[in-house]
Amino acid sequence: MKIDKKIIKELSDYLDEFNLTELEYTEKDTKIKVSKNNISVSNQNSTNTNNNSTQTSEVQTKIKSGIEVTSPIIGTAYHAPEPGAKKFVEVGKKIKKGDTIMIVEAMKTMNHVPSTSDGVVKQIVVSDGQPVEFGQVLIILE
Repeated sequence: MKIDKKIIKELSDYLDEFNLTELEYTEKDTKIKVSKNNISVSNQNSTNTNNNSTQTSEVQTKIKSGIEVTSPIIGTAYHAPEPGAKKFVEVGKKIKKGDTIMIVEAMKTMNHVPSTSDGVVKQIVVSDGQPVEFGQVLIILE
């Protein structure tokens, strides 16, 4: 099998152009998967961190003054069960331990994230459709 460097170069350019971390291309018996390593992704995010340093400080202060509900897995966070549907939680809403606060999609599987304690939603830290890491704070309760 001959490797077509032109296709790999083109796919790599798409990663940068569309700010993707991984891209897969399949044609007949050939399958090419191009992805960025964690180092290059963190370098791109460092420019965004500098612009939002004030916001980050505010979020860290608020996190310390409430109950954190974190993501149990890596994936994409969604506020509602489907696009256009009612959100699971809103700021100011009273929730009980075990209530679904968000869905985290991982590998095409929708995982409901339950609240770890009772409380009132003080802040929703992640936006709808945002990628999340294991242990990342999703919401803060009072």
